[in-house]
Amino acid sequence: MLQETYHDVYNTQVCVVMDLKEKVAVVTGAAQGLGRSFVEILLKNGSKVALIDVNTSLGNELKSTLDQEYGRDRTEFYSADVTSEEDFKGVLEKIVKTFGRIDIFCNNAGIINEKHWEKTIAINLGGVVRGTYLALEHMKKENGGNGGVIVNVSSMAGLGPFPMAPIYTATKHGVVGFSRAMAAVSKLANYGVRINILCPWFVKTNLLSSMNSEEHIGSFFPLKGITETMMQKRGCLEADVVAKAFLVLVKDESKNGDVLMIDPDEAVFISLPERAKDFPSTPVSLE
Repeated sequence: MLQETYHDVYNTQVCVVMDLKEKVAVVTGAAQGLGRSFVEILLKNGSKVALIDVNTSLGNELKSTLDQEYGRDRTEFYSADVTSEEDFKGVLEKIVKTFGRIDIFCNNAGIINEKHWEKTIAINLGGVVRGTYLALEHMKKENGGNGGVIVNVSSMAGLGPFPMAPIYTATKHGVVGFSRAMAAVSKLANYGVRINILCPWFVKTNLLSSMNSEEHIGSFFPLKGITETMMQKRGCLEADVVAKAFLVLVKDESKNGDVLMIDPDEAVFISLPERAKDFPSTPVSLE
């Protein structure tokens, strides 16, 4: 059932499929977890990839591993903090100087930290906004760019409440809303850049272990049991499976402003209303 569903989504017939060979991709939060899986699937499809991560040791270690498998010229690692305008802007300038352009950009860096919620907002939402704006400066056609695609990583928590992590929920809702709005901007202004959103279920990464720490969850830690029950009932996703969904959003050139949700049972495009009046509604009397 699962494989059949994935097959249907991954083989959706489209007019144009983006050829990833020799394309230049940038992935934030690239040193581990989902980011690493995104890097690897892009490399397997022929792209060159710039890895951005705040963890320098893990980033350099992954770079060495990838060099052995794909060759030294296929990747570069850059240490940067996505909450820093100076850091982020600087590494993108270095990437363009090294690779010549940016065709694919993935805002993946994210954390769960309800106790230090300002940091969560700064990384999960602020980093996505900053990354999107900075990437567009190099990618949009009006600036001499070649166009391309931006994939912003949200979560199932971006589509509904996650009681154990309300701040995380808010940031991921923000990623969905911001990305859909920017996709509309790009279309109207002819940027030539598609902007899509990936919303995965729980994934087997180090981010998942953050939910086992009271230091990260704070006063919501007593709700841990509810989350554990959800995962026990439905399981968790492998990162390489989520990477296949990511690839759909990258390659399918008919997709712009689209939200792809993936859970242990299926991968589906979510149809969100474009206007408030299109939401299901119940009339209320104000008399």
